[in-house]
Amino acid sequence: MDLRKLKKLIDLVQESGIAELEVTEGEEKVRIAKHSTAAPANYVAQPQVMVAPAAAPAAPAAPAEAASSLPAGHVVKSPMVGSFYRASAPGSPVFAEIGQTVAVGDTLCLIEAMKLMNEIEADAAGVIKAILVENGQPVEYGQPLFVIG
Repeated sequence: MDLRKLKKLIDLVQESGIAELEVTEGEEKVRIAKHSTAAPANYVAQPQVMVAPAAAPAAPAAPAEAASSLPAGHVVKSPMVGSFYRASAPGSPVFAEIGQTVAVGDTLCLIEAMKLMNEIEADAAGVIKAILVENGQPVEYGQPLFVIG
């Protein structure tokens, strides 16, 4: 890919509202991503602002209220932002079901982040009381995924 095409692609990303562009031409592949120090902070803050008013008028009360609505037990939280998957592939058996007994280190789910599949393991032994996320749903850092009792 020549420099003029790259320059045009860079200008396209800068002028538009997109954050990332990936182009494949034959065997050549180019990925252009626009990174800003302010954008990630705004991105993370918006979902928190949108969730807090629905749960309670004050932001500090939201985590306490959310925790009280969960079944009693150990809460496994997402260690990263990504997409939640209950199985390794479509049609494959799920890693964990409600009522299943798990040991420390057992795989509970996968979180896809930046095209990498990350296994999330149980950090406590017990019986799965609740699965709090739907398959394929995006998850945030610290979001509750499972309750183990």
